[in-house]
Amino acid sequence: MIRIRESVENLIVGGGPAGSMLGMRLADAGLQVTLLEKEAMAGHKVCGEFLSHEAVEYLQQAGLAPGELGAAPIHSIRLSAGNRAACAKLPFRAFSLSRYVLDTVMLERAEERSCEVKRGICVEKIEPRGGAWRVQLRDGRAVRAQNVFLANGKHDLHGWKRGEGKQCDLVGFKMHWQLNPVQTKAMRGLIELFLFPGGYGGLSLIETETANLCLVVQRAQLQRIGPWGELLAAILSENPHLLQRMQGAEALWEKPLAVSSIPYGYLVNQPCGIWCLGDQAAVVPSFTGDGLAIALHSGALASEMFLAGASADEYHQKLVGQLGKGISFATRISRAMITPVGRGIAPFGLRLFPHAVRWIANSTRIPEEDILCARLTPHVEPSHHKEHIA
Repeated sequence: MIRIRESVENLIVGGGPAGSMLGMRLADAGLQVTLLEKEAMAGHKVCGEFLSHEAVEYLQQAGLAPGELGAAPIHSIRLSAGNRAACAKLPFRAFSLSRYVLDTVMLERAEERSCEVKRGICVEKIEPRGGAWRVQLRDGRAVRAQNVFLANGKHDLHGWKRGEGKQCDLVGFKMHWQLNPVQTKAMRGLIELFLFPGGYGGLSLIETETANLCLVVQRAQLQRIGPWGELLAAILSENPHLLQRMQGAEALWEKPLAVSSIPYGYLVNQPCGIWCLGDQAAVVPSFTGDGLAIALHSGALASEMFLAGASADEYHQKLVGQLGKGISFATRISRAMITPVGRGIAPFGLRLFPHAVRWIANSTRIPEEDILCARLTPHVEPSHHKEHIA
């Protein structure tokens, strides 16, 4: 059995980008930090695996260069619907890197910076107890924590459920592929965004020139079409551009990863005393490619405000103030993209697409002035911080 102390000062639940970023920064400031990750080793997750320039900035602050990790550079985007397509240059530099590599490296970096990482520990329940928090583990043990940070991604803890999002009827799928050599070459530097009835998705190369195909589809549409094989066949038959990319492609997994009831548009809004990060705080529609950036930003902002003595609720208010407008706008676009009306105006929209890329990007991303630019520096004297539990 993995050893873990019965009482800790600062407990992070989840070892993804948000949790790892927070763990690095708090440990770097000299605090005692324990991070619990339910998986014994990093794995694949349903994710577009897109690193926007904001995400790249935060990784560089942590001493991680995406290019050195094998990330594939992206400079252009192609949007297709039916037999029509339009291309545009991205208004920023971007990369694509698998969550397997990213999560592995970030957790390793957190450990190097003296964050205590415990893998293979699953948290079942969290409840206030005596001015602190009682954290119930799946193996029956319990941990007392003075401060708790939730960074457990899209999956809620038992008895600790997020509120509703604005678009909650989507199911997400992800599969890695080996494209044929001609299409692999054609995909270098490019991300494909494609629309289809009831959903949309993206295709891009990651490290080792593997292709990541990720998509979301309305639950009702999925029920009409059938399981993954029938869904993919329907999408390819409707989109000749994507069909060309997938000609001769070899699936690298037996079946895709899937996640249901993604709460697009969700923003943390209830006073709770627990610090919520990443998808536990805000869920942006995947077409923006800003999910990883938001995860990293939330970890950086939480560490800054915690060290300054702010409360969890003050942090939530600030984060929502920074992200709310962009996520709301992105969710409206996402809802329109999968409606019959949205599909009907797609040909007209494609003509405008090259000119609208910069405007859409600027309207849906983390405001530039809110990006934290402090690099990690060791041996900072920590503040004496105690979270108030309501």
